[in-house]
Formats: sequence, C-alpha cells, structure tokens
Amino acid sequence: MKYQYFPGCSLKGTGRAYEESFLAVFRALGVEVKELEDWNCCGATAYMSVDETKSYALAGRNLAIAGRENSDVIAPCSACYLVLNKTMKGIQEHPELRGKVTRALKAAGLDYSDKVKVRHPLDVLVNDIGLEKIKKHVKNPLTGMKLAAYYGCQVVRPFATFDDQHNPLTMDKLIEASGAECVTWPLKTHCCGGSLTGTVTEAGLRMVYIILSEAKKRGAQAIVTPCPLCQFNLDGYQDQVASAYERVDIPVLYFTQVIGLAMGLSPRELGIKRGIASAKELMAGR
Repeated sequence: MKYQYFPGCSLKGTGRAYEESFLAVFRALGVEVKELEDWNCCGATAYMSVDETKSYALAGRNLAIAGRENSDVIAPCSACYLVLNKTMKGIQEHPELRGKVTRALKAAGLDYSDKVKVRHPLDVLVNDIGLEKIKKHVKNPLTGMKLAAYYGCQVVRPFATFDDQHNPLTMDKLIEASGAECVTWPLKTHCCGGSLTGTVTEAGLRMVYIILSEAKKRGAQAIVTPCPLCQFNLDGYQDQVASAYERVDIPVLYFTQVIGLAMGLSPRELGIKRGIASAKELMAGR
C-alpha cells in the first residue's frame, strides 16, 4: 500500500507529536507514505469566510498536486481533512466554481482532476490495513488502561465518509485493538470550542472543562483524539480551566500514539513527552 500525505500546518508545528507518531506507526506497519510535494496551507475553516472562491483554489492546489500520482492522499488534521473534502465536493458539484478554480490552477501550471480521494488515517487503518493486521503488530498490549475516544466535530461532520456522524467507532476499535478499554461517554463528538479559547476565552474554557471533567468522571485515564486543535485546547488549557473551575489533570494523546505504544514503539519516537499534561502516571510500568 502506498499513500500521499498532506501534513498541513499543525502537524509541522503544535501537532508535531501527531506527525511523529503517525509516520512511526505507518512505517512499523510497512505502509509507504510520501509527503505531498510543495503542499500549501489548506486555508483551514476560517478562510472560507474571507473569500470562498479563493479558498477553494488554495485548497484545490493541493488536490491538483496530489492528482499527479495514482494514490490517495491522507490528511490527519481534522480541519485539513474537512477542507480538502469540502473543496473536492464543491468543485465536483458546482460547474461555475469548478471553472473558476480550474482556470486559476491552470494559470499556475496545474491541472485539476477528480481521481484523488482524501482519506483520514482512521479510515485507512481500519478499512485498508485492517484491525487484524494491527493486532498482529501489538507487542505491548495496553491492558488495564482506560481511555476516552474523543473525535471532535470535524472528522465525521458534515462528511461521514467512513464513520457514523453521531456515534463514530473507528477510533474505539483501534483503542480496543491496542488492548486498552474504551470508556462509554456522551461527548465523543462534542465541540472543544475550536478557536474560542483565543477569542471568547470564557466560552472556550467552559467547553474544554465540560469535556475534561466528563472524561475524568467516566474513569478515563487519558483522552485520545485525532485532531490537533482539540489536542491543543484540551491539553494546553488545563491550568486556565483549573483557575476558572477546578483542576482536572488528564493527559491528551493522539490515537496514533496509543497504537504506537501497543506496537512497542518508544515514547520518544511517538512524541509522548511533547504533551503539556503529563502522561508519566499513565506510562508507569510500561
């Protein structure tokens, strides 16, 4: 199996541990992943409100580059995954928009095609590689570890291409394949507040607190996510939450870190120590 990889801005910055663990896990599984050549920022979700047509062209440039090769492109970041899928769908369904975008790309020496599929690593791991193969690579099962699978709001909404919008289970299955227990809780697709933590702080902190405290009440020893912004909010604002409400100490990991640990990869290789909320207690004896 061979895939192209669109890292986006987060995985080269605050989400560096996601990139490290994602690449390490796919390498250990023998899956070839090639970083997309000369990729650019997808524009995230905010740029759509600045100039919709230009935002489609900005994200479409990445799809045009990916179209040069006959392989799907994996976008681990939730915002990147959403924006690239929205761009692909918008160009396919709206002829006038397609004309504007393709003309803009052609002026830059690029041809757009519809042959590229935008995939999420959860989708690839469960549906292409398969749980059985992943289980065969488990060397250090995470027995006794209780984890809360937190998907956030962008991976399965509005494009439920590989999982259920209301009760997604792909990450739950991967956590269980690692040997850990997946706690049952109602907030797996609840919004973390996104950029509200930096714009309307009171509202953002309230949303973060609700998620952290509920996971803790359910007995989770860590929250597991596929989203760099969710990880950033839930991990990075725990001191502010403590000042505003109460202290809720709980590490926030990427699902690729959890899989990697079960596969016997080192915490250093998986970027475990890059988290702000310490995972030392969680890692004790492993």
